[in-house]
Amino acid sequence: MKKILLTLTITWLTVCFAKAQNVEADQLVGVWEPSHGKARIKIEKIGDKYYGKIVWLREPIDPVTNQPKVDKNNPDESMRQVPLKGYRILKDFQYSGKGEWTDGTIYDPENGNTYNCVIKMRDENTLDIRGYIGVKALGRTDVWTRVAVKKKD
Repeated sequence: MKKILLTLTITWLTVCFAKAQNVEADQLVGVWEPSHGKARIKIEKIGDKYYGKIVWLREPIDPVTNQPKVDKNNPDESMRQVPLKGYRILKDFQYSGKGEWTDGTIYDPENGNTYNCVIKMRDENTLDIRGYIGVKALGRTDVWTRVAVKKKD
């Protein structure tokens, strides 16, 4: 009887810990604005990973073509006509605990490069986004701010 009670207690504690960690991990979900203010990125959870796509651009229309801005700097020529709005720039992040998401990448449409990336939550409305190649210490950090989204009635 004691073994069954111990097993049930351990199982219950494991489930409670997993739920608490999921709630903490999901704090990343929302709309965020990079420091340059040119775009807004919606981060969402798909399966057990986190992804972010461009949902707003300050200048959505290319002044040269009068068409929606596209990913003209993409190294893959077949992707250069894909509109930036809706483009997924954050991929494959996993929550590693203590307000940090790792193992993901960030794509920079301004230069067409993809970088390894770590996301660290400073507080509920501020993220440190660190892109790097190879070694984190040699990367660059940008500060993103949560955007308050108005709900439609």
